[in-house]
Amino acid sequence: MSRVNSNFPEEGEMLPKKAEIVEVSPRDGIQNEKTILTLDAKISLIDRAIAAGAQRIEVTSFVNPNKVPQMADAEQVAAALPRGTARYIGLALNRRGFDRALAAGLDEVNFAVVLSETFSRRNQGMSTDEGIALWHEVARAAEGRIGAGMTLAAAFGCPFEGEMPIPRMLAVLERALEVPPAELTLADTIGVASPADITARVGAVRERWPELPIRLHLHNTRNTGFANAWAGILSGVTAFDASLGGVGGCPFAPRATGNVATEDLAYMLHRAGIDTGWDVERAAEAARWLEAQLGHEVPGMVMKAGSFPPAALAS
Repeated sequence: MSRVNSNFPEEGEMLPKKAEIVEVSPRDGIQNEKTILTLDAKISLIDRAIAAGAQRIEVTSFVNPNKVPQMADAEQVAAALPRGTARYIGLALNRRGFDRALAAGLDEVNFAVVLSETFSRRNQGMSTDEGIALWHEVARAAEGRIGAGMTLAAAFGCPFEGEMPIPRMLAVLERALEVPPAELTLADTIGVASPADITARVGAVRERWPELPIRLHLHNTRNTGFANAWAGILSGVTAFDASLGGVGGCPFAPRATGNVATEDLAYMLHRAGIDTGWDVERAAEAARWLEAQLGHEVPGMVMKAGSFPPAALAS
């Protein structure tokens, strides 16, 4: 398989030298939590992520606060961000959300197009075709003003329609990518993918659009998230979303539980010799702090077991 990502060595090695972990706990991580974090707590979470090595962070979403109360303070979060330390991303689901993200002065906006018709209507109140048309509109409006990435949500399966065939995925992308994003994120929104699914879908996108940067948004709902991340690595992907402590879930998708845990993903990649720029111990500390703020146990494992080798043996 040819490698189009420059992080990969050129002499036939299978593994990249580096991979990027985009921190999503301030948005996807906490959006479905019953405990509403204060503005100060959200900024502290972002500060802790930066201290642990985050260089890109999805900090909020510009959505209807009646539907996602945790994101009601999106503008206040954006105004309070420590600038110059990381690139900040905001999620938008419609034109109003895009305009709010632009006005808030974020570095990037991430716009979602949903692969399945039913989930698209439930999540965004529009058909997939309408979502594609709106992506074209906001992508053109973003030119020269803000970085614009596109997420293909429910790219591996829909909670209402079931399997999403690869031809359906390619047909939707064929239309959506008439206006190409800076980066395409394939999202396993409800955590149904297997490593074989990752290989097949990333391969299909790579074959059709070989130069398009791909990111993976994975959930560990069925305990396949980390195997899927590894399949992504072997397929040439070197950018992944993850959430401290593995917190996360979608308010509009039944049983769509946690993201892959940042500290666990960083640990796995570091043990394979792949640099992420993250400090695993600091990330685990941040995950434990977030767990205390939420008031319940979170799924992360390294935050409980510790990294390896222990500091006493490593020194």
